[in-house]
Amino acid sequence: MKQQTESTQSISHLYKNSVMVKLITITILILVLLIPMSMIESIIDEREVLNNNTIEEVSSKWANRQCFNGPILTIPLKYEHKSGEKTITTTKYWNILPDQLNISGNINPENLRRGIYQVVVYNSELSVTGSFSIPQKNHKPNLTEIMFSEAFLTIGISDLRGVQNQVRVVWDSKDLSVEPGSNIPSIIKSGITVKLPDDEAFQSKSVDFKLDMNLQGSKNLSFIPIGKTTQVNVESSWTTPSFEGSFLPDSRDVSSNGFQASWNILELNRNFSQSWIGNDRVDELHNASFGVNLMLPLGDYQKSTRSAKYAIMTISLTFLIFFLVEVLGKGRIHPLQYAMVGLALCLFYVLLVSISEHSNFTFAFGISTLGITTMITLYSISVFKLKRYSLLLLFALIGIYSFLFVTLQLADYALLIGSLGLAIILASTMYSTRRVDWYGLSKS
Repeated sequence: MKQQTESTQSISHLYKNSVMVKLITITILILVLLIPMSMIESIIDEREVLNNNTIEEVSSKWANRQCFNGPILTIPLKYEHKSGEKTITTTKYWNILPDQLNISGNINPENLRRGIYQVVVYNSELSVTGSFSIPQKNHKPNLTEIMFSEAFLTIGISDLRGVQNQVRVVWDSKDLSVEPGSNIPSIIKSGITVKLPDDEAFQSKSVDFKLDMNLQGSKNLSFIPIGKTTQVNVESSWTTPSFEGSFLPDSRDVSSNGFQASWNILELNRNFSQSWIGNDRVDELHNASFGVNLMLPLGDYQKSTRSAKYAIMTISLTFLIFFLVEVLGKGRIHPLQYAMVGLALCLFYVLLVSISEHSNFTFAFGISTLGITTMITLYSISVFKLKRYSLLLLFALIGIYSFLFVTLQLADYALLIGSLGLAIILASTMYSTRRVDWYGLSKS
């Protein structure tokens, strides 16, 4: 019995005094703390999904992303051919694109709220001008009639719920009304149609057109460059635009007051012709779209997710400070005390995401840092027994969270800043422990 007690005491003494055993215990604790961290990351992802669903729901009721396509001039063609003794008549559509297309737009963003979530939508004012001319085309021999009297224009609008005014089209100085729906749905799925007057005058001359439209949508406004020469000028008070699509602006000016962007696209820059017969070219038209995305700055949920990925670094560095204080200060810190400090570090991320949902990310980060740093520092006073060690821990925690905050803000340089910071931390640790006799610590 006495031998068993001595054996137990020996194991206990080895555990308390062995540096290697302590390091293994701390490593296991860090790995165990990854379990609650994964649960916290799941909570952040769940809140982000709920936020995205709210944005989609509000956008679907306001108006979705808008793509302006057109106008396209369509002229029916009548063909006749013999099949035995029967004469078969077929109708095909000749689609003609404008020679010149000019679009000027002003995008007025608006923030809507659903509960604690923010949704960005916009109202746009579009002024569209241009001109058409009938190209010389060799039609098939069995063409019997070009039905200019049934010609029509089609203007593509991806979500018609966004049309906010009664659209009027001025065609060759004539004011024309529009009808809902597209007569060429295989090319333009959603849009409006303008029946042209029964006037064949535009066969031999260039005809100007003009239309003004108030169009609301959400997140994105894009265009199709259907003109032989397409010029688009867009301006807005939104300060974080993202230009996307097949063409980037020829000129842009983004400032704290908003942005201005201009595109100039030629017929040779796209992969479809000025006119064709039939209902194809859908993919080519869609692939040539370009426009602007009203992008929110790096979202709070994205920042929270990125900060949670640094959790193992934060926990490891904090445990490293506790370990060095324990080893160099000849103190004893129980694994349970390490665990409580680790849980406090995990709680930081829960506080961060919950507070940021009701305020901005910077304020939430500051409050969470203040709360957790104060909690751990006050707790360390009773653990370390010496206030100078607690003061050292306080400065270290402030440095860790400051480093984390700067890394999150510099999204493009996050990897560079992170690697440099970790290199500096490792170098500082190596320098401060360069004279420690680790074998001597284990023996003592």
